[in-house]
Order: sequence, then structure tokens, then C-alpha cells
Amino acid sequence: MARPPSPHRLTVESLTAPLGLDELAPRFSWQLRPGKRHQAQVAYRLVVESIAPAAPVWDSGRVASDASHLVTYAGPALSPHTPYTWSVQIWTAETDQPSPAATAQFSTGFLGTAWPAEADWIGLPLPDYGDVQPVRQLRRNFELSAAPADARLYLTARGLFEAELNGERLGRDVLTPGWTDYHQRIDVLTHDVTALLRAGPNTLGAHLAEGWFAGELGFMPERHLYGTEPGLRACLRLVDTAGRVTWLTTDDAWRGRASAILGSSIYHGETHDARREIADWCAPHPARAGGWKPVVVQPAPDPAPTLEAKFLPPVRVVAERSPAAPTSPTRGTFIYDLGQNIVGVVRLRVQAPRGTKIRLRFGEMLQADGTLYTENLRRARATDTYICAGGGVETWTPRFTFHGFRYVELTGLPGRPRPDAVTGLVWTSDLAPAGDFTCSHPLVNRLQSNIQWGQRGNFLDVPTDCPQRDERLGWSGDAQVFAPTALFNSASGVFWRKYCRDLRDAQQPDGAFTDVAPDILAILAARQNTHRWGGNAAWADAGVVIPWAVYQRTGDLGILRENFTAMRAWIDYQEKTSTNLVRPDTAYGDWVATDAVRPAWAPTPCDLIGTAYFAHTTDLTARAATLLGDEHGAAALRRLHTRVLAAFRREYVAPSGRLAGDTQTAYCLALAFDLLPEKLRPAAVAHLRRTIQRRHDHLATGFVGTHLICPVLTACGAHDLAVKLLLNDDYPSWLMPVKNGATTIWERWNSWTPETGFGPVDMNSFNHYAFGAIGEWLYRDLAGLGSAAPGYRRLRFTPRPGDGLTHASAWHETPYGRAACGWKKKRDGTVEIDVTVPPNTGADLILPDGTPHSLRPGRHRFSCPAKG
Repeated sequence: MARPPSPHRLTVESLTAPLGLDELAPRFSWQLRPGKRHQAQVAYRLVVESIAPAAPVWDSGRVASDASHLVTYAGPALSPHTPYTWSVQIWTAETDQPSPAATAQFSTGFLGTAWPAEADWIGLPLPDYGDVQPVRQLRRNFELSAAPADARLYLTARGLFEAELNGERLGRDVLTPGWTDYHQRIDVLTHDVTALLRAGPNTLGAHLAEGWFAGELGFMPERHLYGTEPGLRACLRLVDTAGRVTWLTTDDAWRGRASAILGSSIYHGETHDARREIADWCAPHPARAGGWKPVVVQPAPDPAPTLEAKFLPPVRVVAERSPAAPTSPTRGTFIYDLGQNIVGVVRLRVQAPRGTKIRLRFGEMLQADGTLYTENLRRARATDTYICAGGGVETWTPRFTFHGFRYVELTGLPGRPRPDAVTGLVWTSDLAPAGDFTCSHPLVNRLQSNIQWGQRGNFLDVPTDCPQRDERLGWSGDAQVFAPTALFNSASGVFWRKYCRDLRDAQQPDGAFTDVAPDILAILAARQNTHRWGGNAAWADAGVVIPWAVYQRTGDLGILRENFTAMRAWIDYQEKTSTNLVRPDTAYGDWVATDAVRPAWAPTPCDLIGTAYFAHTTDLTARAATLLGDEHGAAALRRLHTRVLAAFRREYVAPSGRLAGDTQTAYCLALAFDLLPEKLRPAAVAHLRRTIQRRHDHLATGFVGTHLICPVLTACGAHDLAVKLLLNDDYPSWLMPVKNGATTIWERWNSWTPETGFGPVDMNSFNHYAFGAIGEWLYRDLAGLGSAAPGYRRLRFTPRPGDGLTHASAWHETPYGRAACGWKKKRDGTVEIDVTVPPNTGADLILPDGTPHSLRPGRHRFSCPAKG
């Protein structure tokens, strides 16, 4: 009998071949290669071995189980700084023979052990130039008697760094180590540098910039929020052929100088003087060695932040975009259109005399006269400057800033630029694409693209609200409404795990989650002796909603375990600060709702929103307690949930089913969070339909209600109305910005219109993903691709054709492989359904006519009447 196909796509902690892993008991995942229909695993065998020295570590033996996702290591304690191989074999029901083994690698980091005591934080004080500071170059020359058998470099910074070894840049990462609350924890990057080291002289170096640590952040000109001077900490672990270990660390033997980067700022851009470059600055014993000074060993932070291996992919260049030929609205000014609003920088290629100063400015839109529009950037200058060295074609890319832009303005160049003068480099946290949606309506397809581009641009280590103006903060309200859509679009479970860590680090002692994470607003409030923002409904609730969403999509109980204490503290805070279990007013209400009675408030009562979320998050936390085995805690939370439900109904629900405020958002919250007596649900649905009809079948929702309205309508039997809302292309609607040229999601439906031009400059981002939360409904309810069990262990397909569309389909890379669901209307009045069930799973299919089917792995096609 033939062996089953081997496993593939092996990951450890959802990462491919990770270096420097800091998990004491890592979890292994694999997929079954698609092949024979109905394929399912019945057993597996895991083997872990160390590489140097080669030795067996753990053999699970044959385990009778269909588990293939997040299988926990159960062998002896792993050793720090050790490379391992691991392999997996599987058995299927069709054969008693194991599959061929599939093999992958991982290596451990410190695993909780201390860094070498001699590894100092080092820096080099330099003068400020206005609101920016030069970037430092730090380096260390050292000699090796022989090339090492193994060498691992651990690097981190309070600030941003880019490292080199013997003149070779290490990795493709940018904005490393990323943004965290530097007072509490800092991420560490690991590089295998064995192949770059040699006997004799070697040089390790790094550029070091202020970044988020000491540069300007927030809505006002504030710098040095975490510290005044950036610092670097590194240790190089060297193992010789006899197995002896030595360390080379950051200490007072390092030297530093001001680099050719005269200034770099997250908001304002970067200035580079190529005349100051030393081309071989990080080569062993560079020929030009002048200007180097002893570094300053910085005092150890007290308390010391936790140093942890980075467990999500860093920010990297993931694509390039070449613009069309530039326009020239004024003499000497060249405007480039990338055709897409992106986040990142540009690669500049110019040839000009020495000392020529080239200026690049960035914007999302153009004025009517073809010049760059930048008013919505507020204080952010978003300007890069390059001073030419002369002597030939020069290529330059900024290192420590980023911009949100579609258009680039180039000035200062004598004559016309080269054809390849400007290339857009797309930066994002390098998460694998995990899904897509398409349909028969071209504007909806552009909407899906806009959602994906908005996510790509705002996922830079934290989920920023916007990437262009003087803000770029990890707003929790935007994040919690968008997380389910993000999890469809990309393999973002590890990204949200990191953000949940940021939320926990920012959580206030009283249990309130904050409005942004990392929480710079707390630092600004302390400086200015003003109110500390936090505890606001639909924003603070991200601390519960996001872990639950990640668990539902990935099946990872670990995300609930890591966050449960913080979730429980948030529930306690809500109970303590409520009055008779009614939550007080919150700061934001239904943000930017179109029927606002204040600049950004809707008439949906803020306390209704707060109490609805109080009930919802209590319910989710009770479910999490049950899953984690805390039945006593779960019972207490269920009792509290019952009491909050009663308070909500007492305060906000009339016997007619009418809700306080009588708004679309109020009914969406009550129906989505199951807050109504069953007998009143039909009346509430009727009221919701009425509130939509009085707006001529248009939205009146803000950030809180918009992501719920279509799912609620579909779930309540009004799918055609949900589709109508989707397909509207006038104000307010998802397709209105698309029709007006949007290539990302806008902060407001009418951020720009042909009739009125640009919206208010104080809050008018053209890349703001919150309204893109409709994406979850596109995948799950319109195409019909959903989950019947956490982590897609079992799928639920509910394809739902809608008026105005002739076909729709979606695919998603689940932990078990690719799932797909689509429908297509036929001329004879029937609908053709096409679904794919991944290996090692099963699915429930409900056809549009209501016929149920139970499906095994493989591809299946059906035809049925359009409706039952």
C-alpha cells in the first residue's frame, strides 16, 4: 500500500525556521499536501534533534491524533543558543505506513537566561539640529584566530538600528527592532553570521537613530518620550570547532561618529549628505578612520526592560512601484504618481554636481493645479533631502523614516530627472498573504484591494491608524474592529499577539486598557499634567476582542492564556466604574458617524455603547475562562453578564424593541452582541431597517457600528439590504471613495469629493483602515467562507448571492491549507457553488436554497436554485 504524502509548510510558533526562539515549549505545525480526496491524518510522529552537536533530543513516537497545528514540544528542556532540526511523519486512514519525514529547523535564543553582564548599552551624544538629530555610526574592530564553527549575533536598540558585519548588511529588515514600550520590553533580532566571519580582522557596526524612542511623537512637538539618547546593545556568541564559547559585546571598546545622515525623524523625514559618506566604514580597518570617538556606556535602565526575541516578522520591503513619467506643474518641480497610496520610502537615482540638494516631499493627493497636497499631514513635514556627492549616478534610500504617499514631489535637480529617478519601496510587517475576495463588480474588487493596501500600509510593527500625518499611533478602537478582516487577508496572528502584548504593557493599574498602544498618550499626559486617556468603550475593549478573534481564527488557546489576567482586570474595571452596571460616557462615542451631533460624535448614547461592550466583553471573557479550565471564574463572569444584560435592557430597550438613540449603531450592537430578549429581536430588526430606510438605504454609522451593520443584516435575514448598502456609491458608502479615486480606505467617506474638494485638514487621512472592516463580511457572508470551529478545524460555507452581483468567491489559507468558496449565477436561474475543503478538516455547507451538506476534504461543486 502506498505511503501517504509527506507533510509540508512546517512552522514553529507560526514562523518558518525561526532564529533565536525564546519559547521554552515551542509549538509545531504542518499541513498535509493536497492530493487524494477525503485525506485526513490519524497519527503523527515528531522528532527533535540538536545540530551541533548532533544528538537526539525528543521523539514523540507514534501519537494517535489528527492534530497538525500548534502541537506542543514535550521533551527535555531545550538549551539556549542551540540550533535544532525537527521532523514530522504522518499516517492517514488509508495506510499503516508512515509518510516520508518532512524536516525543518529552528534555533533557540536566551530562553530566559541573562545576557552577558559585559554587554552594555552604548551610544554617542550628538547635538540636535532643531527637532532632529544626526544618526550615529557605531563600530567595533576585533580579531579572530580562526573562523568560528557557529556565530549568532543578538541585537537590539532603544531607537532604530541597521547592522553590518564586514561591510555586509545584516538582513532585509527596516525600522528594527520595532516599536514597544521601551520602559517595559524591547525586541531582539537574531542573525546567523557564521558565514560572514573569518580568521583575522573583522568589523561589526550599526547605524543608530532616534526612531520612536527619542524622536518626535504625538500630536504636539514632543521628543524624548522614552529617553534622550538612543542606545545599542549587542552580543556576538562565537563557538569554535572545539565547542568553546566566547562573547563579543557592546562595551567601551566601540567607537562612534556622526554619519552622513544629518537628521532622521519618523514624521519629518531624513536628510543625507553623501559628501560625508565613508564607503568602507564597516570594513575591517577602513582606510579612512578619522573622526571616530569612544562611545559612551549608558547607565543600565532601572528597572531593566525585558529583552525578548522578536516573534513576528519585521518590517521589510515587500514590493516596488515604478511611477509613470512625471508631470511638472511649476518650473523645476517634478511630480511622480505611483498609482497607489503606499507606505515606505523611495529609492532615488540621480546624477548631479557635488553639493546639489535634492528635496523629496510626499503626499497622498494633488491639488487641482497638479501640485502636491500636504495640508492633511498637519505638522509632519514628510520631506527627505539628499545632498549629492557628485561624480556619477548616485542611488540613495532613507533608512529610518517612512511616509504614507501616492505622489512624490522632486525639486532641486538641475535639468530633467533620469527615467528611473524615483522608485516606490513598499514597507510593511512581512506577513504572508492569507486570503483574497473577488466578485463581478469592479468597484467592489477595488474596495477589496483598498482594504488590503490600507492594512499593508498601517501594519508597521503596530497597527497604526494612519501612516502619513503627525500621529501614526496604535489606536485600539481601529484595531479591534479591523482585526477579523486582517486575519482573513494575511497570516497576522503573530502580529496581533504582539499588539496584545503592547496593550497589556499599557494597561493601567486599575485595569483600564488604553486608547493607543504603545501608550505614548500616558507619557504626554504626565508631562502636561492632563487627563490620562484610557478605559473608553470600543477602544479599551480591544484587550478582550482581539485575543478572542485571534483564537477563533487560529485555534491558538495560548493567546487567551497570555491575555486572560488582563482581560479579567478590564472586566473588573468596568464593573467598578459603572453605576448600577451602566457604563459612563466614553470619549469617542460612534466615532465619525455621519449623523454626528458634535464634530465626531453620533447620537448613539455613549453609555449605551459602553454598556453593550461591557456585556460583550464579559461574555467573551467567560467563554475564555471555560476554555482555560477556570470554571469557577467562568460561572462568576456568566452571573455578571446576566446582570449587565438586565441593566442594558432596563436602561435602553423599550417594550416595542426600540432602543435609546434609535440609531443604526444602537441596533447593530444589541443584535450583534445578543443583548435583547429573543421575542424583541424581530422588532429590533424592523427598527434597524427603518433607521436605514430613513437615510434612503444608506449608512449612518461610525467606527463602532459600520463593521457590524452588514453582518447583522445578513444574520437577521436582510442580506439583500446588506448588499445594497455595499453597492451604494454615493454619500455615505464604501464605494463613494472608490468612485472618487481612492486606492486605500479613507478616514471619512467624503475626505475628498469633486464638488467640495478636501475635507477638514485636522482629521482627513487617505489611508485609515477602520471602515475596511467590511472585508470580514465580504469573505464570510457574501462569498460564504467561514469557520464552524476555532482555527478552521471545521469550516462552514454559506454562499449568499445578492442582487447586483453575478458571482463572488474567496479563498483563505487556514492552518490546514487553502479553503475556498464561491458562487456564480447561471442564466437558467440556478446558482453554481464551488468549494474547497482543506486536508485534515471537514465542512458544513448550506446552499442558497437551504439544503445542507456535510463535506470531507477536496473540491466540491453543486448547483441549486438561487433561493429556497
